[in-house]
Amino acid sequence: MSTRILLKRLAGARSGVAMTEFALALPLLFTAGLVGVETAYQTAIQMEISQLAVHVADNASRIGDTSTLRDRKIYESDILDVLTGADVQGGDRLGLYEHGRVILSSLEVVPDTDDQQYIHWQRCKGKKQVQSGYGDAGDGLTGSGLPGMGPKGEEVIAFKGEAVMFVEIVYDYQPLIGDFIPHRETMSATAAFNVRDSRDLSQIYQRDPGSPDTVANCGAFDS
Repeated sequence: MSTRILLKRLAGARSGVAMTEFALALPLLFTAGLVGVETAYQTAIQMEISQLAVHVADNASRIGDTSTLRDRKIYESDILDVLTGADVQGGDRLGLYEHGRVILSSLEVVPDTDDQQYIHWQRCKGKKQVQSGYGDAGDGLTGSGLPGMGPKGEEVIAFKGEAVMFVEIVYDYQPLIGDFIPHRETMSATAAFNVRDSRDLSQIYQRDPGSPDTVANCGAFDS
């Protein structure tokens, strides 16, 4: 068969058009599918981080000895239970303290003032090297105080004789598909709850001072 005749037959052939078009479009379709899966997974993880922040703040607002004769005391072991619960709820898939950090702050009013805000104490857990974005323990005691805690213009505040449990979670997102799919590198969430009952705000206690529980110090970065 001459080359001329062969080329004419190839020019008129249509049997492989659909397969060729599919082969050309497959990489684009496959990539779009992967991006969609990664985006959905990323949204689910962000929602989970936000829910964990709410749960930690809610649980921290409830802890303390129950007594009708005195304000509730809180203990280091109570705070450790709250932080451990967040890790358990997040599960192995999330690896909250391996890839992130939880910062729990007690926002209160400076003693002997009417509304000057300060951070009385903080407790932290997680390996991520990050500090609170809204202040450290002791901030607000001197000077004009803090405006509160939270995004600028949306700060939450405590009322005299009460406390607000303010939680920040910062998390390094672990992609489902791989780093070659565009995704957010870091996720964050905040939540705040007023303490539910009358609480002893003077300090955090140890149940057994002779054998003290571990303090979730914000200077340590561990899981």
